[in-house]
Amino acid sequence: MTDIRVTVKPLSGTLGAQIDGVDLSGGLSNQEFVQIRDAFHRYSMIVFRDQDLTPEQHIAFAQRWGTININRFFRPVDGHPQIAEVRKEPDQQRNIGSGWHTDHSYDQVPALGSILYARIVPDFGGDTLFASMYLAYEALSDGMKDMLSGLKAVHGSEQSFGVSVASKSEGFATGRYQNADKATQQAVHPVVVTHPATGRKALYVNPEFTVRFDGWTQEESEPLLDFLYQHASQPHFTCRLSWARGSLAMWDNRCTWHCALNDYHGQRRLMHRITIDGEPLHPQSDGLVEQHNHTIKTMLTKII
Repeated sequence: MTDIRVTVKPLSGTLGAQIDGVDLSGGLSNQEFVQIRDAFHRYSMIVFRDQDLTPEQHIAFAQRWGTININRFFRPVDGHPQIAEVRKEPDQQRNIGSGWHTDHSYDQVPALGSILYARIVPDFGGDTLFASMYLAYEALSDGMKDMLSGLKAVHGSEQSFGVSVASKSEGFATGRYQNADKATQQAVHPVVVTHPATGRKALYVNPEFTVRFDGWTQEESEPLLDFLYQHASQPHFTCRLSWARGSLAMWDNRCTWHCALNDYHGQRRLMHRITIDGEPLHPQSDGLVEQHNHTIKTMLTKII
């Protein structure tokens, strides 16, 4: 028997969809979960409205997707280390996540997705922007795609959460961030990845955590990375999500960026976030990458 309660409403022509007809507090049937998972893969970001969840129910929903990644740097919710607080108080100037980024790209096995639940929202402002790295990749020229296909990039946590930034960070000063000494993660990932569920190619670098291209210096990397960042953040690749108390959004970290707007000074905003472990990211095609590298080596041999 077909379950017709779950409805999916696209939020934009780029990415994002609202899921209606679901009460997450009561758990999900297998059929409901399959419908939601399919929408997640199709739209890369999904949002549920008017949810009334306990921390335990938030965790239970997250566990349907996989293993929870315990965040090292955000202050956890009391009694629930699986949930990270994303908080800004009225007297604080900086918010969390204001720059374009992809959660946990500095991990050897990056996160599948993040699940953010709105507990306290400001009267105005505090929206989140999302950008599709599928569309960003697909809009590149064939020549740029060919060049990027054999590249890998180094991602790290130190420049955002490390000891060198802790002393001048409001996040650490106010206790919203912690464990600066643990910001030692560094990982190398393909610049272009094939999504394990959809098979679509996506750009996988981001301004917050990508350090440089593997085998390149930072100075050599900056011009090309800056181009990719400006390209990928163009408005026609994005979707804007407005929050209300009880909204829960989940986004795919393997094919999206996001950033939180800091336009609600003097107001409180409190969100609870859970991050789900993913799987190793692979290039667009191992065979294509090998062929690409062989072609470059052949060209260089002829030049020499």
